[in-house]
Amino acid sequence: MNTKLFVAAVAFAAVVATPANANSVSGPRVEAVIGWDSVSLESQGDDSASGMAYGFGAGYDLAVGGRSAIGIDVEGTNSTSGWNYREDGVRSSLDLTRDLYVGARFTTQVAQDVALYAKVGYTNLGLKLRDKEGNTTTTTTAHADGVRGALGAQYQLNGGAYLGAEYRYSNYEANISRNQVVGTLGWRF
Repeated sequence: MNTKLFVAAVAFAAVVATPANANSVSGPRVEAVIGWDSVSLESQGDDSASGMAYGFGAGYDLAVGGRSAIGIDVEGTNSTSGWNYREDGVRSSLDLTRDLYVGARFTTQVAQDVALYAKVGYTNLGLKLRDKEGNTTTTTTAHADGVRGALGAQYQLNGGAYLGAEYRYSNYEANISRNQVVGTLGWRF
C-alpha cells in the first residue's frame, strides 16, 4: 500500500471519528442516584420531613450540534422521609414509597469533561398511611401526580463512567412539594 494513501486514510478516519468522541453527552446511559430529600405537606401547616433518596435512572440523549443533546430520562427512587404522629391513642405514620419519573432533558458540554443539563417532566409519588390503634393496624396507599424540574452537572471519568450532582424540585397534587440534592454515578454507552 502506498504510504501517502495510508497516511491520508488514517487522517480521514481520525477526522471522521473526532465528532463522535468529542460529544460525550449523547447516547444511552444508566445511573445510580443517592442524596438528600426534603418533603413538605402544606396541608399540614407546612410540615416537612427530611431523609435520604436513593434509586436508579436511565436515559438516552441525541446529539444536536457539536456539544449539545436532547434526551429522555426515566427514574425510579425511594426515600426514607416520612412522618410519625400520635393522637388519642392512635399511632400514625405516613411514609413516602416509590417515586417514578419520566421527562425531557437538554444537555450541553461546557468543558472537555464537564456537561450541564436541565430537565423537566412528570413524576408520580407513592404514599402509605398506617394507623395503629391497639392491636388493629389499617394501611392505606395513595399516589400523587406532579411535575419536576431539575438542574445538574456531570463530570466525565475514564471510559463511559461519570459523576454527577443535581438539584431537583417536584410539586405534586394535594399540596405536596419536594426538594432534593442528589449525586449520581453513571455509565454512558
